[in-house]
Amino acid sequence: MTPPLCRTERASLCDLMLEVGPDAPTLSGSWTTHDLAAHLVVRENRPDAAAGLVLPPVRGWLDRVQEETARKPYALLVAAVRSGPPVWSPTRIEAVDVEVNTVEFFVHHEDVRRAREGWEPRDLDDDAARALWHRVPGIGRLLLRRSPVGVVVGPTDGPVGGTLVPLRGGERDVTLVGPVGEIVLALYGRATKGLDVQGSEADVQAFLGFPR
Repeated sequence: MTPPLCRTERASLCDLMLEVGPDAPTLSGSWTTHDLAAHLVVRENRPDAAAGLVLPPVRGWLDRVQEETARKPYALLVAAVRSGPPVWSPTRIEAVDVEVNTVEFFVHHEDVRRAREGWEPRDLDDDAARALWHRVPGIGRLLLRRSPVGVVVGPTDGPVGGTLVPLRGGERDVTLVGPVGEIVLALYGRATKGLDVQGSEADVQAFLGFPR
């Protein structure tokens, strides 16, 4: 049985982080790969601190725990990411892992890949495109809540390839047409290739520039 995308992306990300080393840049703001590894360890092992990812009052505690975790050896952090969540974590259950980690590890894998020169989009197979697409409506509602324009997506692959799907309404819309993987990365404000962002120049720039 083919392992779910969340697990293959986790393994591939760990392989790549070891290949590029702890000081490589990423597309996650100013984070290096060492910082990214620390983030993933905190996210899975310290729910008291990881709550700061969504709860502003806890953000200071998250920053402190992140800094402390980032002092650990890089190889140890990558090994912790590779081994997965602790035994008490609900994400040890495959269905929960798929829901929580599919997009997380895909995006962070691309954060490391696309921070290197000469990167090209991967040609995702049908199963990977389907796994990502099923989560696009949910992440769209979350990530686009501050979008100054409406957003419609037109995936060219995946289970609804060739159709237009509105993610956020607005008086003016932009339409993202391209592979599901590139649509996901655009929703997160990451670098893309092969994605056609359609709309007026002002609306396209407003979409590309709003803070995620």
